[in-house]
Amino acid sequence: MLHQDLLEQARGIAGEIVALRRAIHMEPELGLETPKTRDKVRAALAGLPLDWREGPSTTGLVATLKGGAGPGRTVLLRGDMDALPMPEETGLDFASTVPGTMHACGHDAHTAMLAGAVRMLCERQAELKGEVRFMFQPGEEGFHGAKFMLEDGLLDPLPEAAFALHVMPNARHGLVAGRSGALLASADQFTIVIEGRGAHGAMPHQGLDPVPVACEVVTALQALVARQFDAHDPVIATVAQIEGGTAHNVIADFATLKGTLRTLSPRHRAKLHAALEQLATGIAAAHGASARVTITPGFPVTNCDPRAVDLGEAVAQDLFGEAAFKRLDQPIMGAEDFSYVLEKVPGAMFFLGVAHEGVDWHKCPSIHSPRMMVDEAALPHGAALLAGCAVRFLEKGWE
Repeated sequence: MLHQDLLEQARGIAGEIVALRRAIHMEPELGLETPKTRDKVRAALAGLPLDWREGPSTTGLVATLKGGAGPGRTVLLRGDMDALPMPEETGLDFASTVPGTMHACGHDAHTAMLAGAVRMLCERQAELKGEVRFMFQPGEEGFHGAKFMLEDGLLDPLPEAAFALHVMPNARHGLVAGRSGALLASADQFTIVIEGRGAHGAMPHQGLDPVPVACEVVTALQALVARQFDAHDPVIATVAQIEGGTAHNVIADFATLKGTLRTLSPRHRAKLHAALEQLATGIAAAHGASARVTITPGFPVTNCDPRAVDLGEAVAQDLFGEAAFKRLDQPIMGAEDFSYVLEKVPGAMFFLGVAHEGVDWHKCPSIHSPRMMVDEAALPHGAALLAGCAVRFLEKGWE
């Protein structure tokens, strides 16, 4: 059985975990450069027996704790640090002081929980056999921070296992959830520019109107997804933005479509890219127009190793009880750049419910909402879970 006092140990430092979360929440930072957040982490963990590494591409940190019981396995725990470019509407006393920037995806909580796990494991250094690395990562919100930290060599030599945690504000308080295989989707961006020929709005025959062509592409895209892809290997193609024209009586020279592509397998990801190009250029050509398709690759599929999910389930049940863990029946079509780590290292990401106890969590604002809230009473659970995964792996590996 797992060390039974991990949860009590986490509760004992709840004040420090919450204080760090609130300090980060008040000063959110975007992208790959999060120096204030980095400095808060370093200050919170000052004086602990850690070796620190930083790279040239980001303000990310990797701290290493070497167990006092000798060499052994190596495990990685990861927390992300960046915020979102959006206003905050929570009304919290510690709300963002940076206009138009908010921790609306819980990365402040992720960082604070990871820092809590660091403190807990440092207290247990003498009994640990092996090595724990702690990855404090910026640039998760579309900036590929994990990829840059990998390329900078901050995780070399690669660990044998990796774990991460993501809060869910609209999930039952304290519930831990995960699944083997695809947990989250790949996420790519696309831009389609339909090039026509401008004219007066009253004389469309003198030009080549790109707007109806763009509309036809949108409609055909929905049929493409429904008819060319296996429904048991889901694909989503969403046109989220359409731009064209400058005035009510002017036919535009071009129209632009922008959107996102989500898949759960490399096979469908490649097929969707090719199909989108064929569809857009073919429809445009049928109208005498042309189309330029640009696809910007995003995060790959987040695939969780079955052994890591089993380990996380065992830890959650040891710490919080048999009902604490839920196996998700289906993947979630969001995306996560921890996927870059899981491409190279067997591991898993888990979700932690942080809705306030007693509320109807179905109605709580979700991540990426300006009104997203976190019940801070759940944060010690997250710190204990991360620490527990590390302890269990160092002790037993994939047994």
